[in-house]
Amino acid sequence: MPDVLHGLDEMIRLRQRWTRLMTGNSEAPLRDPAGTEATADRLTEVTAFGGNPGALRMLRFLPPDLPRGAPLVVALHGCTQSAAGFDHGCGWSDLAGQIGFGLLMPEQRRENNGNLCFNWFEPEDTRRDSGEALSIRQMIGWMLEHDGLDPRRVFIAGLSAGGAMTSVMLATYPEVFSGGAILAGLPYGAASTVPQAFEAMFQAPQRSAGERGDAVRAASRHQGPWPRVSVWQGEADATVRPGNAEEVLKQWLDLHGLEIGHPTLQEARPGETYRAWGRGEDRPLVEIHSIPAMEHGVPLHAGTGERRAGSAGPFLLDVGLSSPHAILDFWGLGEPPQRRFAVDRNGEAWEVHGFSPASLLDKALRIVGLR
Repeated sequence: MPDVLHGLDEMIRLRQRWTRLMTGNSEAPLRDPAGTEATADRLTEVTAFGGNPGALRMLRFLPPDLPRGAPLVVALHGCTQSAAGFDHGCGWSDLAGQIGFGLLMPEQRRENNGNLCFNWFEPEDTRRDSGEALSIRQMIGWMLEHDGLDPRRVFIAGLSAGGAMTSVMLATYPEVFSGGAILAGLPYGAASTVPQAFEAMFQAPQRSAGERGDAVRAASRHQGPWPRVSVWQGEADATVRPGNAEEVLKQWLDLHGLEIGHPTLQEARPGETYRAWGRGEDRPLVEIHSIPAMEHGVPLHAGTGERRAGSAGPFLLDVGLSSPHAILDFWGLGEPPQRRFAVDRNGEAWEVHGFSPASLLDKALRIVGLR
């Protein structure tokens, strides 16, 4: 046990050093007139978004000229990570700019958890209208209202403790989300104490599908429809055992009235085994990506170019498979929105789908050969 604890301490120390390097925390934040704080990277902090009973930080990114009614993606970091470091590693804000969605990245504070884990196992933080769960819900509400985003297209994804907190949010506020993605996470209700949390992580106790589903049904008065869920798991993960992914599947398949033994699609793909469940819709309701030999972290195809995003680092693993791209595809957000433009008979361009008049006019003139 001392060797294990020493290894964890060393891992946390290295992770903290990497995060400081990636986020530039030595620089002081800058105030802007909207009452937010611009961090050293592209995320902006909002400080007055609600009562914030969970005492979390709210950081957000809006691409320039994002049209009203755009989707919202919430991304939850893992233990020892920061929001900015997680964004840098996964490339979420880059994808937000390319595709067109608002990005919310809640961040844990060390005063709440010494390892910067979201408290997915604390009853006060995992109930509807309480603690960290309510803080994240207040952040979402603030962005939907303040930034004019689409309440029908809100999605959430998280890694490890952030993945388990994603389970919490999908369970306690299922009416808020159209879809979720749980990466190396755990099912809702897996633990309510620290010892239970470690047992769940390292042993992945099996429960019936009905029991897993009932935990979510008891978390709110919602009776459906339920969010669509994508599950990601490395088969060599020794931090959150792969059995947890099967328990997450049981939970959401039970809610959707589907059976784990009867996937509608199962196939070996380059770098992964894929299973999906649905009822003949264009996209499945529940899916899992199992990645052989991958340890604990986010699967990435790091760099720039087609189907690439982010930068490899601790718990950000370049395995040649971009989970952020695949998750956005699963949610139906994978392609940039179709941009239309219009020019009236007097040559004046009008703003359509987020384009400025100047950019519309420029494009129109190029089409007719005048520029």
